Amino acid sequence: MRHPCSCDVRTWVAGVLALLVALSSMATEGSAPLTNRKENVMSFALHSGSFMANGTIPSRLTCEGQNISPQLSWTGLPPNTKSLALIVDDPDAPDPAAPRMTWVHWVLYNIPPGAANLPEGVAVKDLPPGIREGLNDWQHTGYGGPCPPVGKHRYIHKLFALDVVLPDLQRPTKTALEKAMEGHVVARAELIGYYQRRR
Repeated sequence: MRHPCSCDVRTWVAGVLALLVALSSMATEGSAPLTNRKENVMSFALHSGSFMANGTIPSRLTCEGQNISPQLSWTGLPPNTKSLALIVDDPDAPDPAAPRMTWVHWVLYNIPPGAANLPEGVAVKDLPPGIREGLNDWQHTGYGGPCPPVGKHRYIHKLFALDVVLPDLQRPTKTALEKAMEGHVVARAELIGYYQRRR
């Protein structure tokens, strides 16, 4: 003889299974935008035609050569980018075995999103319109190439996508620029090169 409650148990089990399937489907659908957002951020990248990522910076870009800026280009710009900022610095100064400071080599901001690259050895007059310069640690604007006193140093090229065009900061230091960028960084890309003096 069939148990009088068997149909109720089967109905309850079927309901629980249907609920679990629905919850699983909702979780899958809800996770898609997070994945897409992560992929959008990760696609922002900085490249150079002057040296390979994590490779040696050629001497022509340093104080032992012509001391000219590297070629830089970028891909995967976030769609809400209003301007870009570039900081190039050396966190291994003065000696990678006992670093005491970060030496700033180049500061640019308000790079227009429509500019896809900076050519090697770009002169100030040839910078895309709207770009403003900041001070490096030699206390002047423009690019200063690697010139490490001892050891092999890292030179970190950092590109920031911002959701605003910054006001005229009057030749800001790296610290002043970073403060002005607070809350406006949409994405960040890095490119690292190495250099050790030959003599």
